[in-house]
Amino acid sequence: MFTFCPLQGALTESSASQSLLELDGGVKVLVDLGWGESFNVDQLKELEKQIPTLSLILLTHAKASHLAAYAHCCKNIPLFTRIPVYATRPIIDLGRTLTQDLYSSAPAAATTISAESLSETAYAFSQSAASQAQNLLLQTPTPEEIARFFSLIQPLKYSQPLQPLSSPFSPPLNGLTITAYNAGHTLGGTIWHIQHGLESIVYAVDWNQAKENVLAGAAWLGGAGGGGADVIEALRKPTALICSTRGADKAAQTAGRSKRDEQLLDMIKSCVTRGGTVLIPVDSSARVLELSYLLEHAWRTDAAAEDGGALKSAKLYLAGRNMASTMRYARSMLEWMDDSIVQEFEAFAENQRKVNGAGEGKAAGPFDFKFLRLLERKAQIAKLLSRSVENVETEGRVILASDTSMQWGFSRDILKGLAKDSRNLVILTDRPGLAPGQSPSMARTLWEIWSERKEGVSVESTSSGEDLEFVHGGGQSLEIQEAQREPLEGDELDVYQRWLATQRQLQATQQAGGAGAMETSGDIVDDASESSSDSEDDDEQQGKALNVSAQLGQAGRKNVVLKDEDLGINVLIKKKGIFDWDTRGKKGREKSFPLTIRRKRGDDFGEMIRPEDFLRAEEKEDDAAEAGKLATDDDKLGKKRKWDDVAKTAPSKAVAAGEDEGHGAPDGFVADELDEVQDTEPEQPSGPSKLVYTTETITTNLRIAHIDFSGLHDKRSLNMLIPLIQPRKLILVGGNHQETMALAEDCRAALSGDVFTPETGVWVDASVDTNAWLVRLADPLVKRLKWQNVKGLGITTISGQLLAHALAQEKEEPKEEEGPANKRQKMDNTAVALVNHSIPSSTPTLDIVPSTIKASSRSATQPLHVGDLRLADLRRAMQGASHVAEFKGEGTLVVDGSVAVRKTAEGRIEVESIGLPLGGRRNALVEVKRVIYDNLAVVLGA
Repeated sequence: MFTFCPLQGALTESSASQSLLELDGGVKVLVDLGWGESFNVDQLKELEKQIPTLSLILLTHAKASHLAAYAHCCKNIPLFTRIPVYATRPIIDLGRTLTQDLYSSAPAAATTISAESLSETAYAFSQSAASQAQNLLLQTPTPEEIARFFSLIQPLKYSQPLQPLSSPFSPPLNGLTITAYNAGHTLGGTIWHIQHGLESIVYAVDWNQAKENVLAGAAWLGGAGGGGADVIEALRKPTALICSTRGADKAAQTAGRSKRDEQLLDMIKSCVTRGGTVLIPVDSSARVLELSYLLEHAWRTDAAAEDGGALKSAKLYLAGRNMASTMRYARSMLEWMDDSIVQEFEAFAENQRKVNGAGEGKAAGPFDFKFLRLLERKAQIAKLLSRSVENVETEGRVILASDTSMQWGFSRDILKGLAKDSRNLVILTDRPGLAPGQSPSMARTLWEIWSERKEGVSVESTSSGEDLEFVHGGGQSLEIQEAQREPLEGDELDVYQRWLATQRQLQATQQAGGAGAMETSGDIVDDASESSSDSEDDDEQQGKALNVSAQLGQAGRKNVVLKDEDLGINVLIKKKGIFDWDTRGKKGREKSFPLTIRRKRGDDFGEMIRPEDFLRAEEKEDDAAEAGKLATDDDKLGKKRKWDDVAKTAPSKAVAAGEDEGHGAPDGFVADELDEVQDTEPEQPSGPSKLVYTTETITTNLRIAHIDFSGLHDKRSLNMLIPLIQPRKLILVGGNHQETMALAEDCRAALSGDVFTPETGVWVDASVDTNAWLVRLADPLVKRLKWQNVKGLGITTISGQLLAHALAQEKEEPKEEEGPANKRQKMDNTAVALVNHSIPSSTPTLDIVPSTIKASSRSATQPLHVGDLRLADLRRAMQGASHVAEFKGEGTLVVDGSVAVRKTAEGRIEVESIGLPLGGRRNALVEVKRVIYDNLAVVLGA
């Protein structure tokens, strides 16, 4: 059984992605935790209902539309941190920097408390106070908490089959296997292959088959960039393919990537030669790598030209609060990028060895920026914009700024400073999303102005003869809504404190030992999750988790705190003066004293050690006193210092040395006024706070352009690859209504299977179609069967003729003399008939083929190999047989230095030998073939 439900992003303009897959046995897999630009908590209500029944979570891309809600769920939803999460290493690291940038730049991401929850909590206190309390914010995850949440994600590599762990409240996975493949859209982006029983599911949302500057194409056709002609075996003919349709109405660019890059550079040159500023909104983790690499190398090429180009006098900036961390991670993940990036880095490393890192000819690596300047403080942005207020002769500038939605991040502030000048240009690189029922973002508003073209279009010709279109803003008014945090006071603070106390009590009730989700870590577990309790206890635990909202209502609209019967055995630690608890007739956790047990975590070297448990007394005193001392005290001799104290205590030294924060030696820039400016941004309140909105109207006189840098599949890729994949069932999600329905019509004409286009929140049944027929096997046929074992399964081949029940009876009618052997055969037939009493009497019989018919119908069918042999298993088997077997190169197993074994993309195994038998030992080629055939079943032709 396989049912599918899109929780977000189906048949809408929203780019958020959330999907729920339910497999046989109640196994539920959640793919992605996307969120819209408005951060509306109502979009997560359906997800919150599914949390107590989830088995595992998979993440596909390090983008806000795929994981922005992850930290929110870890912080505010009970039991969420106990669900295993799987993703590739780039998604984990880049997703961490994205989330930290999100919460430091967008106060609305913390989300507000619903009015219903406040009214129920403050009923007995003051209903009027609860009604007046508006936009109270939840607790914002700290950077340390965000880092801990992402450390819980299990990393895995491409093409690595893995049988994942399940959550404590999940049914058994029964051999569920997940495998990640390159999606090509972002660094570490994933196409998931999920194998469970008869179901083979491929989840491919937001992929790109085309090769780019930094990223290789999707792994549909095998290898980096898809160099093969056929879809790889693992992704071919799945029982269900879940594919996104975003961009299905987009025609493919005839000239490819080079034409797109050239068009972007021409637009930039056209603007900067007039002294204008180009703003390019980008995300802060994924697609920013492609744009930053392209522009940095364009500036390098322009600077290397003898006569100099239009970019020589222009400045290039990248603005984002955590851009330095993003680029630092990018430098350590070159192996996840295209082969050309790896070759460029190898050439750079070789040049460094030759010149010994000295001389003017020192080169730079792929992401060692010589021209791209990083800006991470709001005061730097204000200083940069103030340069061109009254200076018409200002040099041109290009600013990459987060975020693409322009609802948060520096791109919104930069737009306010550039909107009045008609020389300036904003280039949109993607079609902004629009959540249902939500107001459009700033980027969406600019997109609509560009699409409508009401205020006129100016066309400029390039040196190559191409036309560039620029849409004028025309002085249209654009409202910018900015959210700010303000501390709570008076009745609002009392309402918030009562709500927080009630939530902690409720969460302590459903978790062990009174450890609330608002204060727990992923290491705290309870006895029920570690022990194998009976099914009644598990049902009781799930029932408590599912009925949290019911308990809130039953907690009493007149009583703020829970009753003793709601607290259960936790009343012993929650209330004073209570020392007795009746355990008679109780089950599960209600039978023993509540105790919080920490799960012992280990790695390849044994149990994890907590250094703080082994500190000396004087070291503990030093750590306690560190918080109240000045930063200069940390430099004293003999003082223990933490690793991250260097960045916290010496920013002035880095500026004095001419290094911007986040820049190492390769990215060093001479200190200027942007480094010396003091950050005047007010500190955000750390305690309980509320959200206050202010609206500002600006006039848009700047020009607007669009170039597709989304890195997504187009109509040609979808129409070409989906028929090659040959799915039995096709589910289309992740696009608006028009492009989804258009692609569905094309696929129904090209495929023989079913095509589903579910709406958000609608379940579809995409189970594999199985047909079973019941036949009798004649005794002479059974005696000729030769069984072969492959991984615990018995496999055989049958060649026979199917006879109707009447013909089978006529064949068995001739009687023979009653001898001992015939009597024994008759007794055996009687026993078989008794065993098969449930088989209908009209069931046809499969009997042997007569020799006359066999001779006339003999065909030259090639033998078929059944099974999947992994080279790692072959290597282990050869080493166990005293052979030398090691991997050489990429996916090649060399045995005894004379036999090479490769596995093709189609799943075929190729064995090649140089013909050098070893003296005194058996031939290695023969031994390799014997092991291969022992692990495969050879089904001969008829």
